[in-house]
Amino acid sequence: MASSLLHKLRDQSKEELLQLYHTMLLIRRIEEKSGQLYGMGKIAGFCHLYIGQEAIVTGVQTFVQPGDSVITGYRDHGHMVACGMDAGGILAELMGRAKGLSKGKGGSMHMFSHEKGFYGGHGIVGAQGPLGTGLAFAHHYQQDGGIAFIYFGDGAANQGQIYEAYNIASLWKLPALYIVENNQYSMGTSVARHSCTEHFYTRAAGFNIPGNLVNGMDVFAVQEATALAVEHVRSGKGPYILEMNTYRYRGHSMSDPAKYRTKEEVETFKDHDDPLLNCARILKEQGIATEADFEAIDKEIKSLIKEAVDFAEDSPEPDASELFTDVLVGE
Repeated sequence: MASSLLHKLRDQSKEELLQLYHTMLLIRRIEEKSGQLYGMGKIAGFCHLYIGQEAIVTGVQTFVQPGDSVITGYRDHGHMVACGMDAGGILAELMGRAKGLSKGKGGSMHMFSHEKGFYGGHGIVGAQGPLGTGLAFAHHYQQDGGIAFIYFGDGAANQGQIYEAYNIASLWKLPALYIVENNQYSMGTSVARHSCTEHFYTRAAGFNIPGNLVNGMDVFAVQEATALAVEHVRSGKGPYILEMNTYRYRGHSMSDPAKYRTKEEVETFKDHDDPLLNCARILKEQGIATEADFEAIDKEIKSLIKEAVDFAEDSPEPDASELFTDVLVGE
């Protein structure tokens, strides 16, 4: 085992290491339940699941401090969980209920929590790039010590507004950490077919933004890379970019049968690179945790998911008057 990984394990308590597994499993179970509820017709509209990518936001979130900002695109449920947003509130929002985190009006792609520093959830591809850079500018302007964690996918990395954001962030040395979640497919188009460059983090070099390529299926590798990136950004040296190589197990959205790839390809990632299985294996091999520890976490999360579903289903639908709240209406 690499010495850097052993060092990372020693730096964290057993409780902290098990919390990584807990967060990843909670994300996966919420997403699995979301898929089931969608199939039952209880969730409508667009719904993009994060299954397979759990290690990224889980590892990065361990470096997010109070006062920081987090923003992402429409594959956002996992980011909400990692930020500490309530599971019941997430499922209620997915079901369009009044007790949802956006009062049932945002749905899957538009949930927010100012309290948790989570600014969406955005349905426009790549929009979170300049918006997140704006959050970084706010931290810079207010001199509050915060930084912006800006997530987007390999497809969004082709959007022109991303490069405009890179330029201004580098010019003004804004505290922005850009995180490319490269899950190998922009909707149904493979990276090899939509990108002329092999890696996305190298594109930022033209704007004098340093970066790194990371195994996004390994939560400890994510932590190691994020630690270096956050140190760079918090020290006032300007933005940094991390490209997280990962893989989504489900289709682009619930309406996508994912026929552009083989079952064998998906199963290979599940069998050899699954972030939860690898995390559990390492913790057991190092004598940090036992099978009983993981069974206890699984039992706890099963109960939590049941409570969350019950909360969501018991929540009423929004009153019609909610159409006129939380909006700017001019005369």
